[in-house]
Amino acid sequence: MAADHTSKVVGTVWGLLVLNTLGSAGAKTIIPLPRSLIQMVTMGALVAAFALALAVNLRLRIRASAYLFLLTLLLVPSVISSADLESGFGALFRCARLALFVGTLWLLSRWWDGGLTFVRHHIRMYFAVLGSVAAGLLVSPGAAMPELYGGRLVGALWPLTPPQIGQYAAVIIGLTVLLVLGRRTDKAGAAVVIVPSLILLALTHTRTATLGLFIGLALAIGSLILTSAAARRFFTWAVLCAAVAAVGFASALQAWFLRGQSKENFSNLTGRAKVWDALLAAPRTTAEKVFGTGLGDKSFGGLPIDNSWLAVYHEQGLTGVALVAAIIIVLGGVALLRPPSLQRACAIFLISYCAIASYTEAGLGDASPYLLHLAVAASLLAAPAAATPLPTPDVPRRRVPRRARISEVP
Repeated sequence: MAADHTSKVVGTVWGLLVLNTLGSAGAKTIIPLPRSLIQMVTMGALVAAFALALAVNLRLRIRASAYLFLLTLLLVPSVISSADLESGFGALFRCARLALFVGTLWLLSRWWDGGLTFVRHHIRMYFAVLGSVAAGLLVSPGAAMPELYGGRLVGALWPLTPPQIGQYAAVIIGLTVLLVLGRRTDKAGAAVVIVPSLILLALTHTRTATLGLFIGLALAIGSLILTSAAARRFFTWAVLCAAVAAVGFASALQAWFLRGQSKENFSNLTGRAKVWDALLAAPRTTAEKVFGTGLGDKSFGGLPIDNSWLAVYHEQGLTGVALVAAIIIVLGGVALLRPPSLQRACAIFLISYCAIASYTEAGLGDASPYLLHLAVAASLLAAPAAATPLPTPDVPRRRVPRRARISEVP
């Protein structure tokens, strides 16, 4: 009973971390929510998550984790660059948030045992978030697909942008497909998750999430082909269906992918390239190049950066870029060295998805869903906890008379 209670608390902590990383910026909701109220809820969720994690881990038992160690090191350039207040007091507040976020993950690392527990927590929590998106679409289709976003699906109950919704949908679709292939869930239950999530992903018109889903799944399933007949069958059918779709629905797929944009707008990544060029051309001191300008809102000149590497370079400098690269390389290297398994496939999917999304989405240098995805990957790659040997009772030896011992010798 105590173990079941602890598992529920850990799941609650994970849900609170998911809530904290939803953010406060997005589309207009059906019921207007003040940004200050949303920030209060998200920060309150993080504080509650840390408190609950501490309550179930009062002895501060943690597991060694290269991922969490590198995240902790990432705090160093964040604090150094934010200390001069060039980005305002908000930078120090974001540093405190990141420290609390990483601290909560350290407390949860006690339960990182290479199992699928956190995969299931991840799917449940983000499916609940997508449920709120679907509810908003049913209640007010106009608010859920506004012209401001080109008719793309947004969060009408909680302010969520199309890329956010696409990301959540793609991640839980990929993880659920892998659970089905590994026979860790039934097909009917998986369909309840996969089908609505695919519909929501299609309505967001999010190219990055779609590519990340397909490429991540291809790599993950590829790691299972030699050991899983189900993976081989799924891969074969997926390739055939993709070939048929490419031939029969080429024009429809192209229209969906372009989203009505001109080729010029598409080539510069919807204006992202202009922001990136301006960021790289901006003059910087040596300290700013090494440690960045401090944690901010991932924007430059009032425009979103939408690239994790450039956002980290801007806010945490080359030191931050090196640490984030080390995180991806270490997790990817450990995953490749593991023997084929469902856990390894899920980790490969999450790592590859985050690496692909990092090109057009920011978040690898601060508390974000991407760090939660990588935390799940780290929990999957953790070695199972060594079983503690049971203490043997100290049984006193029976004294055998000398005459009896002599008689036993042949």
